[in-house]
Amino acid sequence: MEVLLYISVAAIAVAFIVLVFYVISTLKRVSKTLEDVSETVTNVQSQLKGVLEETETMVKRTSSLAEDIQKKSEKLDPLFDSINGLGKTVQNFNESLEGISKGIIGKVDKNKEKISQIVQLGTVIWGLKDRWAERKEEKQQMEKLERSQEREFH
Repeated sequence: MEVLLYISVAAIAVAFIVLVFYVISTLKRVSKTLEDVSETVTNVQSQLKGVLEETETMVKRTSSLAEDIQKKSEKLDPLFDSINGLGKTVQNFNESLEGISKGIIGKVDKNKEKISQIVQLGTVIWGLKDRWAERKEEKQQMEKLERSQEREFH
């Protein structure tokens, strides 16, 4: 039985040695992995530093551009105010013209008959003027004819 005890202790010792060997092997792999992770973190930190510097530069440029746009936008405000005022003026002018047009149309509608009579009177006067001009021309031609006949007699 004593032999059995020694064999058991030997088996436990061998199992413990194997266990220690695997623990040491695992710890070496974990150590190697941690070294790789540490190296990766260092690389990421240096890359992140570059990215942060570029980001900071871009933020400064963006801020500068935003300020420039704001200043230029403020300079354009009076222009837009003027355009707005011009639009209102044109609208008021159009409304005035519309009122004047409606007034004229109303007066024309009220005085249609009078306007028609004036147009007829104008047509009659024009016709009389044309007839008078024709008669005057006929009279002048008659006088020329009479003068020419008188010359022939003399």
